[in-house]
Amino acid sequence: MSKYRFLLLDADNTLLDFDRAEEIALQSAFARWEVPLTEAVRARYQAINSRLWEQFERGEVSKEKLQSQRFDALFAELGLPHSGADFNRTYMDALGEQGCSIPGAADVCRRLSQHCPLYLVTNGVSRTQRRRLQGSDITPYIADIFVSEDTGYQKPQREYFDYVAAHIPGFDRSAALLVGDSLTSDMMGGQNAGIDTCWYNPGGKPNSLGVPVTYEITRLEELPALVAEA
Repeated sequence: MSKYRFLLLDADNTLLDFDRAEEIALQSAFARWEVPLTEAVRARYQAINSRLWEQFERGEVSKEKLQSQRFDALFAELGLPHSGADFNRTYMDALGEQGCSIPGAADVCRRLSQHCPLYLVTNGVSRTQRRRLQGSDITPYIADIFVSEDTGYQKPQREYFDYVAAHIPGFDRSAALLVGDSLTSDMMGGQNAGIDTCWYNPGGKPNSLGVPVTYEITRLEELPALVAEA
């Protein structure tokens, strides 16, 4: 019998294909606002957005400031007078329509759900993340979803995982496994919370931060056997 009775699964770029969803949503929002989405503009947005997300994970900026400032900063560089907050609403509405999952994720979730309940743990906007999950083929296998906006905390904060633990019946940290693609929010989060971790690392990136991980996989299909044999 597996030691793991609770699986905490990251959403974006672990089960849900955020890169694809983001690209579709950006194209839709920029087209609606009649702003050309060139490769240079896309690259600047990605750089600004990544920097702000890192600040958010460290607790240095709020989710609201992250969402508006990423587009305010971009439009300032482009010399455009648009409101970042207004543009963000257009973008988030489009993003919420994208429930595309990572290829094979639904079958992996189906197999995992035969062993134990699955819970999504995600940093994001509650309305958007819940809409994306509802439109995804992984939905039937997810017992519950915990979005940072609803908890008042975010990964990797221990308080976020304390909230999750308090809202899962009979939760036992020693019998839980956290799976995700991010060293900073997922693997550090598991370390902070005292929960075993599995780093989903499809690109084979080096662990440049030296974050302790319990397991590492490059394919989601490796996860059911790992959980069953642990």
